[in-house]
Amino acid sequence: MTALPSVLVCAGCGASPDAGDPYPFRCPDGGGDVDHVITRVLELSGARRVAADLDGGSLDDEPRPFVRYRALLHSTHRAALAGIDDDRFVALVTELDRRVEAVDGRGFRATPLHRDDAISDALGFSSSGGVWVKDETGNVAGSHKGRHLFGVLLHLAVSRGAATGSARSDSRPLAIASCGNAALAAATLAAAAEWPLRVFVPADADDWVVDQLHRLGATVVVCERRPGVPGDPTVERLMGALEAGGLPFTCQGNLNGLAIEGGETLGWELAEQLAPLDPPAGHLVVQVGGGALASSCAQGLAEAQALGLLGSLPRLHTVQTAGAHPLERAFHAVRRDLQAGAGAGHSDLAVAAAVRHRSDYMWPWETEPHSVATGILDDETYDWGAVVGAMLRTGGRPVVASEEHLVQAHGLGRRAGYSVSPTGTAGLGGVLELLDAGAIGTDERVVVLFTGVSRPSDPVPQHGWSVRDPS
Repeated sequence: MTALPSVLVCAGCGASPDAGDPYPFRCPDGGGDVDHVITRVLELSGARRVAADLDGGSLDDEPRPFVRYRALLHSTHRAALAGIDDDRFVALVTELDRRVEAVDGRGFRATPLHRDDAISDALGFSSSGGVWVKDETGNVAGSHKGRHLFGVLLHLAVSRGAATGSARSDSRPLAIASCGNAALAAATLAAAAEWPLRVFVPADADDWVVDQLHRLGATVVVCERRPGVPGDPTVERLMGALEAGGLPFTCQGNLNGLAIEGGETLGWELAEQLAPLDPPAGHLVVQVGGGALASSCAQGLAEAQALGLLGSLPRLHTVQTAGAHPLERAFHAVRRDLQAGAGAGHSDLAVAAAVRHRSDYMWPWETEPHSVATGILDDETYDWGAVVGAMLRTGGRPVVASEEHLVQAHGLGRRAGYSVSPTGTAGLGGVLELLDAGAIGTDERVVVLFTGVSRPSDPVPQHGWSVRDPS
């Protein structure tokens, strides 16, 4: 298999990292008030060949996403330029996946998507409509986060294998700011790769999560919130570690753009699963903290459409909590620009203008947020530009979910048999909001992602239970 050529470009300023840089994770011209996010851009001239391989061709029965979609990965393209042929790249993926399985008991495989009849019936959907659930609770480390980070790990492995200098012997630690699924995924993959990892956690990090991080060999750094200092203290400490030479092993696109590409394997996979639906899915509802999942799904679906793997795109709706919703604030600011004629009335141009003046659209939430959906309480949405653009292009909208709906959604998921966390069902909480607003009809097809397995550290909501009158 031949990889599609790809380049890395900053979505904010247009700059590209040096082609020989082993760690091209952040924009080389970062600075000012521009939202610098490295983005992988594919050359689609070979799209027909890749689509044929995936649809009934040589990859039709391949369940390993990083093997199945390798023609779309920048790490494959980079490997080819370094003289690493396709067989060696597949062997590299296979070995890393085997080592992950040795640590976690499972490697990376396609995750299921199906219509959940129990949830659909409880919400009053007709037989032609319903809620389709993509279940990530059985993924590596119990969530989707490992997909993002395995893409980064592949790039690091290729850089080490292709390098003759510092990258081969580099022992600089990986670093992440998280106290939940991202941290657990990072620690799992770092243990598999035998690479040192520093995890910056808040002072109230759950003891169970911290114990697991220690068990996996990570160095845990506790970060206190300082009075009068806005923003997440763990991110502040992470930034200091990166300035000191640490490598960003994080799902925040502005700190490591290749984490978005790893997550795109979910988008490409979802596109193939949605393609046979007739009528097609009309809505995709995704919970948002830092924004990497929504950004990855949106970009992956758009690329799948360009490859000819998917017809129409579903409307992308995003879900945040009433406790903190910086993405919703940014979306409405960009939409006001459009209504005022900014960007010549074109959404992509309006977003491109907005990301060059980041502080006018995205800034840390002013108060410390609280919600049962603890995993999406990020002070900022780091990959907001791509997500706002996708919502505007597809006709979607940001949703602020009430605690009542978040709790009810979790109850629905658990009663339907999923071992899923309140954060993991937050997308379904957004569906409840959209149903109440009349933005989704009960004859339509809606997709949600259940993104994280239930853990001892999760909040325990007191589930109210109600069903909708099908009439």
